[in-house]
Amino acid sequence: MPADPVPLGFVFRSRAKEEKAPADKAPVTDSKVTRDPQAPKGRPTPKRSEAQTQRRSVAQTPTTRKEAAKRQRDDRRAQMEKQRQALASGDERYLPVRDKGPVRRFARDFVDSRFCIAEFFLPMAVVILVLSMVRVGSLQNIALLLWLVVIVMIVVDSIGIAIRLKKQLNTRFPDLPKKGAVPYALMRTLQMRRLRLPKPQVKRGERP
Repeated sequence: MPADPVPLGFVFRSRAKEEKAPADKAPVTDSKVTRDPQAPKGRPTPKRSEAQTQRRSVAQTPTTRKEAAKRQRDDRRAQMEKQRQALASGDERYLPVRDKGPVRRFARDFVDSRFCIAEFFLPMAVVILVLSMVRVGSLQNIALLLWLVVIVMIVVDSIGIAIRLKKQLNTRFPDLPKKGAVPYALMRTLQMRRLRLPKPQVKRGERP
């Protein structure tokens, strides 16, 4: 017996369902979310802060040797300016390595809190030099004697400063390295107080 004929309406409805099914199974996407054009395909869009950080790092990276050299000069100039300000204010964060640390700070304060004969060496040297240039035998002899007296006084005073400073450092900082602190302080005594760097942070007679 011949098979019953299939109604045409049933065939059309079946095809319509098959064509509609893939569209129904397609993933739903939010049309309001826009993908960053810089984000790689298949990866989530980075946050705005992350994207700004990436663009900033790319913008700051020098692309040529000339730009890299200019960047290094600018960084060096900025660092030197910070050190100059720190030498005037005593800010420990930007001081040169030789001036950093509590030991070196105490050595500076120890010297700045007292009168040192060595700090008057330059003005006394000028006076002695002028006397030695005068063509008078007695004045030249006085100049030579003054040279000897000044040198002896500076040596004796420096020895006393070194002994007292070393004792204070051993008492106050027993566990910290103190190498070079005493010569560092003695070199500071040779500078006039107003010309010392870092600038003195204590007054004369004040206990460090």
